[in-house]
Amino acid sequence: EVQLVESGGGLVQPGGSLRLSCAGSGFTFSTYALNWVRQPPGKGLEWVATISTSGRYTTYADSVNGRFTISRDNAKNTLYLQLNRLKTEDTATYYCEKPSPATRGQGTQVTVSS
Repeated sequence: EVQLVESGGGLVQPGGSLRLSCAGSGFTFSTYALNWVRQPPGKGLEWVATISTSGRYTTYADSVNGRFTISRDNAKNTLYLQLNRLKTEDTATYYCEKPSPATRGQGTQVTVSS
């Protein structure tokens, strides 16, 4: 059974930082490109970032480019998202996502507020 478990969310002030983690199991972690997606309160899912199988290639949504960094450790079956210079509009539930078929964990809540 494929499992993805996100952690690391919390309440942070604007301009602050957080590091999210996602532990994967039940599939060959290193053979999948992986995504982070998020769902702001009352809105639909939006794509945040994608990382290639090796971690060499990354792409970001314009709204987070230059502030967020996606990375992975295939030896630990773990995906990361470093969130810097957070803004109130980054408030959302963040999910890691494995494609084909799309599978997400339970999510971790990030709240940016003063």
